[in-house]
Amino acid sequence: MKLNNLRIRTRLLLGFGLVLALLLVMVAFSVTQLARTQANLEATAEYGRRANLADQWLQKSQLNATRTIAVAKAAGLPEMEQYFGPLVKATTDEITTIQKQLEAAITSDKGRELMALIGKQRAEYLEHRAKLQELFKAADQPAVETLLKEKLQPATASYLKAMDELSKYETQLADGRTAQAAADVQMAKMTMLVLVLASLAVGIGGAVVITRSVTQPIGEAVDVARVIAGNDLSHTVQSDRKDELGDLLRALGQMQTSLRQMVGQVRSATDSISTASMEIATGNQDLSVRTEQTASNLQAAASSMEHLTGTVKQSADSARQANQLAASAAEVAARGGVVVSKVVSTMDDINNSSKKISDIIGVIDGIAFQTNILALNAAVEAARAGEQGRGFAVVAGEVRSLAQRSAQAAKEIKGLIGASVEKVESGSKLVADAGQTMQEIVGSVQRVTDIIGEITAASSEQSDGIGQVNSSVVQLDQMTQQNAALVEQSAAAAESLKEQAVRLAQVVGTFRLDVPQGPVMGQPAATKPTAPAVAKPAPKSDSKPVGTKPVAAKAEPKPAAKAAPKTDTRPEPALAAPVQAPAQPQFAPSSSQGDDDWETF
Repeated sequence: MKLNNLRIRTRLLLGFGLVLALLLVMVAFSVTQLARTQANLEATAEYGRRANLADQWLQKSQLNATRTIAVAKAAGLPEMEQYFGPLVKATTDEITTIQKQLEAAITSDKGRELMALIGKQRAEYLEHRAKLQELFKAADQPAVETLLKEKLQPATASYLKAMDELSKYETQLADGRTAQAAADVQMAKMTMLVLVLASLAVGIGGAVVITRSVTQPIGEAVDVARVIAGNDLSHTVQSDRKDELGDLLRALGQMQTSLRQMVGQVRSATDSISTASMEIATGNQDLSVRTEQTASNLQAAASSMEHLTGTVKQSADSARQANQLAASAAEVAARGGVVVSKVVSTMDDINNSSKKISDIIGVIDGIAFQTNILALNAAVEAARAGEQGRGFAVVAGEVRSLAQRSAQAAKEIKGLIGASVEKVESGSKLVADAGQTMQEIVGSVQRVTDIIGEITAASSEQSDGIGQVNSSVVQLDQMTQQNAALVEQSAAAAESLKEQAVRLAQVVGTFRLDVPQGPVMGQPAATKPTAPAVAKPAPKSDSKPVGTKPVAAKAEPKPAAKAAPKTDTRPEPALAAPVQAPAQPQFAPSSSQGDDDWETF
C-alpha cells in the first residue's frame, strides 16, 4: 500500500501511534526495571542486614570467648569473674537475639544448614563454658585449664569458624545481589538507550516521511497557485493521490478549469461588448449629428412659422377691413337702389342722388383700389409662403379680379352718372337702365362682401391653425433639443463603455489559456465602424427654409444639456466628442435618403 494513498489523518495517526507505542513500551520497561531494581535494592539491603547481623554475632561471640578465656586464665582472681561475668551474660543475650533474627531471616538451604551447625556448636560452646564457670566456682584450676584446652577452645574455634562461614556466606549473597542489581541497571540502561534510539529513529523517519509526503504535494499546490496567480491557465493539474492533498490538487485543477472557462467566457463577452460599444458609439455620433441637424431645421421652421403667422395675421386684419368696406359698399349700393327707384318721381332728386352716387362711386373706386392692393399683397405673401400659400394665392387672385371688376364697374357707373347728369332730359329713359345697373352693382358688392367674409373666416381659421402649428413646432424644437442632449449623454456613455470594455479586454488578455487567443478587442483594427450610418447625411427638403442661417446659429444652447451632470458622472472630455460633431462638413445635408439611414441605424 502506497503512502500517498493514505489520508493525512491516517498517516499522522500511524506515526504518532507508533511513537506512542514505543513510548508505552519504554514506560512499561522502565516500570518493570524500576520494580526489579527496587526488589534488588530491598534484597541487597536485607542481605546486608543479615551479613551485618552475622558479623555482629561473630564479633560478640569472639568477644565472649576472649572474655571467658581471659577469666579462665586468670584463676584465683575473683574480680575478673565479677567484672566479665555480667558482660558475658549480656553479650550472650544479645547473641541469642541476633541468632533468632537470623534464623527468622535466612531462608536459603545453605544458610539454614549453617545456622543449624552454628546453633549446635554454640550449644556445645555454651555447655563447656557453663562447666568452666562451675569449675571457677570450685576453684579447680587444673580442671579449668584442662577443660579450656581440651573442650572449650576447640568448641570455640569450631563455633567461630561456623560463624565466619555464615558471615562470609551472607556477605557473598549481598555482594551477588548487588552485582545482579548493577547488571540489571546496566541492562536497563542499554535497553532504554536502544528503545530511545529506536523511538528517535522511528519518530525522525516517520516525521521525515510524513513531512515529505505532505510538503511535496503542498509545494506542488503552491506552484499551481503561483502559476494561476501569474495569469497562466494553460497548464493541466492532475494527481493520482488519494489523500487530502490529492483532493486539494484536484480542487485546484477544477478551479483552474473553471477559471479558464470563466476567463474564456469573459473574454468572448468582452469582445462582444467592445464591438457593440464601438457600434453604439458610432451610431450615437451619427444620431447626435442628425439630431443637431433636425434641431437646426426645426428652429428654421419655427422662425418661418413665426413670419408666416405674422403675415397671416396681417392678411386676416386686411380681410376684416375689406369686409367692413364691402359692407359699407353694400349699404351704399342699397341706398343707390332706393335713390334710383325715386328718380322716376323727381329729376331733382335724381340730380342730387347722382351727385351722391358720384361720391359713392369714388368711394367704391377707392375700395376697389385698396382691395386690389390688398390682393397684390396677399399674392406676394402667398408667393413667399411657397407651397403652403398656393390656395391663398388663388383666393388673392380672385379677390384681385373682383377688385378690378369693381373698379371697372365703378368707372362705368361714374360715366353713366355723368351722362345722366349731363343728360337730365333723357334721364327718365335711362332710369330703368340705371336701376338695373344699380341692382347689378348691389349684387356684385354683395358677392364681394360674401367672398371677403369667407376670406376673413378662412384667414382667422388659418391664423389659428398656424398658431397651433407654431406652438407644436416650438414644442418639437424643445423636445429635439432635449433629445440632442440625451443623445450626447448616450454617446458619452457609449464611449465610456467602449473604454471600459477595452480595459477589461486588456485585463482579461493577461490570462494565458490553452486555446488560441484572438486579438484584444477595443483596438481600432478590431472592428469596423458602421460607415453607411456615418457617411450618409441628414435629409434635405425641396424648399429652402426661411432664415436657415441665422436660426442655425442658435442651435448651440440646449436647455436639456444642464441635466447631463445629474445623469452622467463620467469625465467631461468624454462628452466633448459628440458636441463637436455638427461642425464637421461631411454631415451637411445633401441627400434625401435620411429615412433609410434612420431605419438602418
